[in-house]
Amino acid sequence: MGGVKQRGPNRSIRELRRELSTKGGSAQSKAQQGDREQSQETKTSAVRDDSWCPATGTAWKLLLSARLCAAVWSGVSDCDEAFNYWEPTHHLIYAQGMQTWEYDPKYALRSYMYLMVHAVPAWLYAKLMQPNPMLVFYFLRCLLGCLSASCEVYFYRGVVEEFGVNVGRLTLAILTLSTGMFISSTAFLPSSTSMYLTLLAAGAWFRNNEKPAIFATALSAILSWPFTAVLGVPIALDLLIFRRRFNTFIVWSAFSALAILGPILMCDTFYYGKPVFASLNIVIYNVLTDHGPDLYGTEPASFYLFNGLLNFNFVFPAALATLPLRYALAIIFGEKNFPTRGKLLPVWLSQLGMYLWLLIFWTQAHKEERFLFPAYPLIVLAGALALDTTQRLIQVLLSRGSARGYLDGTGWMAALALLGFGLLSLLRITALYQHYHGSTDVWMRVNELEGGPRTTIVCVGKEWYRFPSSFFLPDTSFKIGFLQSEFKGQLPKYYSAPRDGLLPTQITHDDFNDQNLEEPSRYTNPAKCHYIVDLEDGSETPRQPSYAGQPNWTKVMEVDFLDPSASHSFFRAFYVPFLNSRYCSYNKYLLLKRT
Repeated sequence: MGGVKQRGPNRSIRELRRELSTKGGSAQSKAQQGDREQSQETKTSAVRDDSWCPATGTAWKLLLSARLCAAVWSGVSDCDEAFNYWEPTHHLIYAQGMQTWEYDPKYALRSYMYLMVHAVPAWLYAKLMQPNPMLVFYFLRCLLGCLSASCEVYFYRGVVEEFGVNVGRLTLAILTLSTGMFISSTAFLPSSTSMYLTLLAAGAWFRNNEKPAIFATALSAILSWPFTAVLGVPIALDLLIFRRRFNTFIVWSAFSALAILGPILMCDTFYYGKPVFASLNIVIYNVLTDHGPDLYGTEPASFYLFNGLLNFNFVFPAALATLPLRYALAIIFGEKNFPTRGKLLPVWLSQLGMYLWLLIFWTQAHKEERFLFPAYPLIVLAGALALDTTQRLIQVLLSRGSARGYLDGTGWMAALALLGFGLLSLLRITALYQHYHGSTDVWMRVNELEGGPRTTIVCVGKEWYRFPSSFFLPDTSFKIGFLQSEFKGQLPKYYSAPRDGLLPTQITHDDFNDQNLEEPSRYTNPAKCHYIVDLEDGSETPRQPSYAGQPNWTKVMEVDFLDPSASHSFFRAFYVPFLNSRYCSYNKYLLLKRT
């Protein structure tokens, strides 16, 4: 009692010095010290961030509105999403759906527990409301949008507590407006789930709640995507090296692993009919095999740069430059003007996860847009820090050496930057919808078809990868058939019926392979098709003829669909009213019926 208190994780060095000074001085010296500190507080108040901040409820309503729009207007842009997640989920709910080689018990790369997390609420909705399957699809998408908005709000509040109101406001604005978040927030993909958990882990970390941060990181790595363990490295460094929370880290890491692994292993062992740890299998396949993911296409080093520009426009290069810029300006103009730490964390530590993630995936030959989803929250935060740094720099240059009052003097710059960012994002989102919504429109029309007493076959050829899932078929009397095309890789097939006491998910098939080799047994004879969904784009070959030109097929529906090769690259990427029609060309997306 009466001694100096130990420094806790929330106490700054200044507070400790203040307590030491007041403990040893007289009443007069205390008063003088208080005056000096008050004077110092007044001097530094100009760089404090205590202005208006959107309330939690306001932020949630704003983000929820954006996410519900994404749920309705964003298409299924990744065939992996359709065939590896929507299709087996359709099988779990309706006992009919397509299976990919990753779900064959021989390979077992995907977790049924991950599917069950999504399938249970969708199954309850389907049973209670008896809706059309397409409404179940959009119900689940809206549910994902609500989940994403809630995680984003938690992240936003954590950013406000750690980096101040200005960075928090900018983060909220970029989250709401960015094309990248629009695309990723309602996608049924492990990378999107990991993005939600990155939002939770980082938000908890910024609030000094290390236990939820550890649990969310473990859940992301074990349930959704094992490689996201990399994003937990900064949290581990902070707890083990800077805060010395060894017991907390070890105990909660062990607890999280046991609590998450147990249900997952039980679920997957049941569905595969043998002990399975899917996350380990996917690491082995992608890292230790000699064929791995490169079989599914490789991209140049510029792929993620252009993708980042499309999804975050100028915020993406700004995010990449945040760390060197912030530290360089701190050296030149001083720490008071350009602080290199937040309330608890150094700026470099908060951004380490983003740089590690980009370094790992940028150097891989196989690149896909969804691979960056888990790091999107950190890219958004880095972009907000870059804008905040730019505001400070402008104020320093205008005031000849001080960032005092930078929020008052540079608010116009932030508003202008966000206006430009929001406009470019809106033009990009509109382009994605206007250019490519034709395929979704056609499948919505398929959902309205009436079946007959026998199975109705809806066939796809070269457009197989744009099939949004069996949720767009009217009911289980409809099935998809694959026609031959110039694509010569491996296609999925329907789950088998139960046999020999085995569930459909437990049956091993000889016609699956892990090398993306063509399997001819997947193809349907065109004579057996009742409908065909196709794109008339002039790419006819003997393997993929133009069915619309054949006399036994008639058009039920046709809609415009962008022809990228005949359209201007800028107007292909961004929709500009009144100009796009001049610089873009369109093909016809068709629904054909056998006459």
